[in-house]
Amino acid sequence: MRAPAPKYTANDGVIATAQAALGDMLVEAVDKVGEVSLTVDRDRLVEAMTALRDDPMLQYQQLMEIAGVDYPEREERFDVCYHLLSVTKNHRIRVRVMTDEEKPVPSVTGIWPVAGWLEREVYDMYGVLFSGNPDLRRILTDYGFRGHPQRKDFPLTGYVELRYSEEAKRVVYEPVELAQDFRTFDFMSPWEGAKYVLPGDEKGGEPEAKGAPTPLKADEIKKTDDAKAEADTSKPKSTDSPKESGAGQSHPGNQPEEKPGSPDVAPGKGQNQ
Repeated sequence: MRAPAPKYTANDGVIATAQAALGDMLVEAVDKVGEVSLTVDRDRLVEAMTALRDDPMLQYQQLMEIAGVDYPEREERFDVCYHLLSVTKNHRIRVRVMTDEEKPVPSVTGIWPVAGWLEREVYDMYGVLFSGNPDLRRILTDYGFRGHPQRKDFPLTGYVELRYSEEAKRVVYEPVELAQDFRTFDFMSPWEGAKYVLPGDEKGGEPEAKGAPTPLKADEIKKTDDAKAEADTSKPKSTDSPKESGAGQSHPGNQPEEKPGSPDVAPGKGQNQ
């Protein structure tokens, strides 16, 4: 019975073993944040992957994922990253190659057939070409889609809007109408000096209807508030003067002549009949 794979395998010795197996195919090896990343020669990718799979000291049998990364400032702007798993040693590594929009990356479908769909996804999202893939076409976006959505220079709003039309009873393409979040603002209000009208503010320049209140300007509102504040300070909030407070005087409502007579109540003794 074979021994089970360890629960955790350290990176100790992995880079040295990979260097011995790959030789001059290895461009760079990094052990960072607990992950081993190998950069290999793009043109010899298939040979390098075969060595990583078949070497008895490595045995990375499974291809788990292929991902793309875009660095627009570089001459070869794309990284294509392959994530491999050794089920024997319970260990993972990352293998990457660099390319651009025109140079194809050799397909690894001959080693791992699952790479067919993974390479199609990288092609769809980034536009990276894979030579030797038997079915290199888009897999996530719609037919006729323009551009590659995960490139850094792809607009957030896209180029066209895809929706289902109830009138036409089919899917239609329409030019993008920018939502509020993606509108371009210059943060200048047309009521404070701008000579043009921003989208959505077309009614701002129309005359007010007859009888509508005239909007006040900011300086007029401030003057009104200042006048109210000065008027309020002339009135005392409290007083200690009995003349003003009414202290010691009977409440006006307690005087008999102040009480109205009720026709339903008989007058008491001593009251006017």
